[in-house]
Amino acid sequence: MAKVIGKPFLIEAAGSPPKRIEEFFGRVASQSASISIAHMISPTGWSEPGQTPEFDEYTVVLRGQLRVETRKEVHEISEGQAIMISRGEWVRYSSPCTDGAEYIAVCLPAFSPDTVHRDA
Repeated sequence: MAKVIGKPFLIEAAGSPPKRIEEFFGRVASQSASISIAHMISPTGWSEPGQTPEFDEYTVVLRGQLRVETRKEVHEISEGQAIMISRGEWVRYSSPCTDGAEYIAVCLPAFSPDTVHRDA
């Protein structure tokens, strides 16, 4: 059965300054625990705490640059590039560059505050 999402659900984001999360599919927007798909708009200087999620996260940068830190490397993911972070891997996202970042994030299974395991 087809399911049309007329507009995304706005989700409160972790980190500072505030980032905009528009969830199209996920636990909130479509009551789906199997996948979440969200459009993210993060301003210059945004960063969030590190996390060790119980889901795989696929990120495609549409505009700007996203910094993705793991325990072993720091990746600068630019417009047109993508990165995949495996479940159980520590990661920290930020957008320190001018003009911030706009990107799509896909989580399998769906993102949940209970399974993201953010650093204190």
